[in-house]
Parts: sequence; structure tokens; C-alpha cells
Amino acid sequence: MRAFTLFFGLMLAALASIAVFSYPAWLLLHPHFDFPFHRMGERIGMLALAIGFTLVARRVGLSDKQSLGYGLPRPLFIREMLIALGIGVVGMLIIVAIMTALGLLDWSQASTVTAGELTKIFFNRLLSGLAVGFIEETMLRGVMFTAIARESGTRTAILLTSVIYSAVHFLASYHIAPDQVTSHSGIDLVAGTLHWFSTPLAMADAFLCLFTVGLLLAIIRARTGNIAACIGLHAGWVWVMLFTHELTKPVRDQPLSFLLSQFDGFVGWLVMAWTILTGVLVIRFYARRTA
Repeated sequence: MRAFTLFFGLMLAALASIAVFSYPAWLLLHPHFDFPFHRMGERIGMLALAIGFTLVARRVGLSDKQSLGYGLPRPLFIREMLIALGIGVVGMLIIVAIMTALGLLDWSQASTVTAGELTKIFFNRLLSGLAVGFIEETMLRGVMFTAIARESGTRTAILLTSVIYSAVHFLASYHIAPDQVTSHSGIDLVAGTLHWFSTPLAMADAFLCLFTVGLLLAIIRARTGNIAACIGLHAGWVWVMLFTHELTKPVRDQPLSFLLSQFDGFVGWLVMAWTILTGVLVIRFYARRTA
């Protein structure tokens, strides 16, 4: 478990860097730039995490393409990623349609969006989905998965990366107004970022749903030996989710509203059931494709 301990400690160190360096960075930059305090803290944490992952990957011998999950030739990698992107988009569009049919999504605000705004949302959310897919899959199903699998086996890697994948989604953005920033604001920012973990029952449905999604991605990573499909699926899901978030609001007063989580009004029991149902088919698809 040394590899997992290293990466988990790295995440704790990134949170600590936010607590320690956010306020000094604010004092240095705020007189010259109008950056929100929470944005500075987030960037410090991301930088610390990126540097840490790079150093740890080199230390444990995971800096080659195969270990990172990029072992396929580039044309084949892109093809597999695009196929998975299509599968992810279609699957998520179906669940959005189911939510709409059940009366769980309010589309009224979409009627005020112009064609130009819709096009902008469409492409911006595509870029966001691809960025999330590349970053998270490289770190989790790339570096971390390989390190844990080599040391503790594939099953352990599937389980632990799925737990981490679910947990990191609950690092919520916490805002502190400029006139309320003090020398303790770095600590306050970390506490606010972790506030979801103080209410485990409220986040249980979303956590289990994301854990199930993580299991699906990790199993596909193990079956294919690379992260091309993981990136595509992840990007497709995020693309549709973000696009839907821009145009809808979750309906909270329907009998079936419990199917959508309080966390983000999207992932929850319904998405979890859909992931299990379709995940079996997707895993079989990639098992045959790999064979």
C-alpha cells in the first residue's frame, strides 16, 4: 500500500499548501490583480498536486507512456478516445431524457438562450469535458492506477482509485469575500472545501454513484491496458452534464426528486442505476474489442 499512501499523502499536502500559501499569495498579488481569494487557493492546490504527481511518478518509475496509460500509437489512441466519447455522450443524453420524462429537470430557462449563446455553451463545455477527462484520467487511471496495480494488484487498484475518484468530487468551491480575508482565511478555505465530508449521509447517494462510475472506468482501464476509452467516456459524460446544468434546474418538489442528489442535482440513485445497467454492456464491449 506504499504507492497509495504516497498519493493520498500528496493530496493532503496539496490541501495543506492551500492553507499555508493562500494568504501570502493574496498579500502579494491582490494589490495588483483582482483575483478572488478562493481562486488563488485553488490554483495553489492544483499546482502543488501537479508538481507532486510528477515527482512521485518519476520516483516510482511511472514516467513512461505505457505506465501513464498512453501506450497506444497516437492514431489508434485518438480513434479509441473518440469512439468512447460518442458512447459517453449517447449514454448521458439518454439519462438526461429519462430525467426529463420523469419531470426531474426544469428546462424553462433554456427558452431564453439565443443560438449564439447555445453554440458557445456547446463548445465551451466540450473543451471543459476534454480537459477534465485528460487531467483526471492521467492522474487516477494513469499514474495512480499503475502504481497501485504493480504493488498490490489490479483489483486493489480498481477499488482504491474509485474511492479517490469519488472523494475528490466533493472538494467544493468555497468563496471568501475580499473584505473578509484574514491571516486565517487559508485554513477557512480548506475547511469550506471539505465541508461536504461533515455530512456523510447527505452526500451518500452522490458518493456511491461516483464510486460506481469510478469502478466502471477503472475496469475498462484494466481491460484495455490504456486510458483512451476512459478519457473519451469521462469527457462525454462531463460534456453533457455541464451542458445540461447550463440549461436546466433540478426539480426538488416531485415524488421522485430523491433520485437526484442534493450535491449537484444530477448524480444520485438514478445515475447510479443507469451506470450499473449500461456499464455491464460497455465492459463487455471493451472486453470483446480488446480480445
